[in-house]
Amino acid sequence: MGSTEILEKGSTENLSNGTNSNVQAAKRLAKRLYQLDGFKRSDVAKHLGKNNDFSKLVAEEYLKFFDFTGMSLDQSLRDDGIHCLTCAIMLLNTDLHGHVNIGKKMSCQEFIANLQGVNEGTDFPRGLLKALYNSIKNEKLEWAADDVDAMKKSPSDSNDDKSNGMGSKSVSRIGSSSNPFLDIPHDPNAAVYKAGFLARKIHADMDGKKTPRGKRGWKTFYAILKGTVLYLQKDEYKPEKALSEDDLKNAVSVHHALASKATDYEKRPNVLKLKTADWRVFLFQAQSTEEMESWINKINCVAAVFSAPPFPAAIGSQKKFSRPLLPATTTKLSKDEQLKSHETKLKQISTELAEHRSYPPDKKVKAKEIDEYKMKDHYLEFEKTRYDVYVQLLKDGGKEILANGENDNSGLKKSHSSPSLTQDSSPASAKVKRNISERKDYRPETPSIKQKVT
Repeated sequence: MGSTEILEKGSTENLSNGTNSNVQAAKRLAKRLYQLDGFKRSDVAKHLGKNNDFSKLVAEEYLKFFDFTGMSLDQSLRDDGIHCLTCAIMLLNTDLHGHVNIGKKMSCQEFIANLQGVNEGTDFPRGLLKALYNSIKNEKLEWAADDVDAMKKSPSDSNDDKSNGMGSKSVSRIGSSSNPFLDIPHDPNAAVYKAGFLARKIHADMDGKKTPRGKRGWKTFYAILKGTVLYLQKDEYKPEKALSEDDLKNAVSVHHALASKATDYEKRPNVLKLKTADWRVFLFQAQSTEEMESWINKINCVAAVFSAPPFPAAIGSQKKFSRPLLPATTTKLSKDEQLKSHETKLKQISTELAEHRSYPPDKKVKAKEIDEYKMKDHYLEFEKTRYDVYVQLLKDGGKEILANGENDNSGLKKSHSSPSLTQDSSPASAKVKRNISERKDYRPETPSIKQKVT
């Protein structure tokens, strides 16, 4: 192969591809790297990371020294700080190359500082971390995809495939990063649980960031709750019609979401609030109180029945609270297993919330720490409410409720049967005139902190 590997001090062995000596040499080098016989920890990555056939052989032999038999994936990755390093690399990749990143990007020094003491109480070799940082900075990690051509295909291209119906590919939400956890799964064979006119107002973008003032206006759509996606279309639902680019852009995934009555919004009647898994907030105005309650019930039922269990929380050395990402895939659990999973999560969240409120920040701490405390409190309170709703719905027969909804075509009426509705008016039974007060922000309720924070 035109290269010489130094196997022992004072001796060399020329290796050629496909020979037995090549394999044996790879085994010897892998063993020495694993046992750190004549090598430092920082040397291991250098040998395994070379882009040649011999290094690939060495890497294969090196991995044989690790026994993960009987261990789950997350358990095997947690050993020896590998879990922390893996998560840190993924976060670094998103920070340096993510489309939604705002502000100053992470420096090499910050990356190294974040990993201090997480390798079983010791630090990773500084040279190794520098090499990893520069490698990720120079070339981003691409998320794996089953169909590269499909991922490159634009939403409008998918409309050309008549067999797609509501779309057969998992199309990333417009404006999101390339993170697969944030993709919206479009299933052409999914059931339609509810449909009808809704007026929508976007209040908060991803991570609860306020939507720019010019984008908060009310718009009327024909809404279709199909599978775990709420589609918002300009025209009424037609099963044979393919999704347009605007339909994909406006689609909202309801996995791990929670719908509730917007009790603190009084400018319009029959308004529900939808908070998604990535903490975007939407306000929807229904035609009547009954319709509003029906939408709330159906959305929460879909979320309770189909939301996959969350992954175990990541382990890190930072004290800063970070809201975990939630999987967008559909659960593989049975009805009883899903209920048990939600009950376990509800108990865990309730315990964590109680412990959190048992140790409020001292009055002498910085304002930033108090904000962190409030942020975590808000998150835990919301999650407790969400899982409590999920548990109650599954106990009341969530799947049966959805099955009945599939046969209910009351929401699929023609527009002429709803004389109070036009594309330019709100779907409320009474006409509501917008005034200057409509321009003020709607602020979602923030759970009160039972322990006084000063």
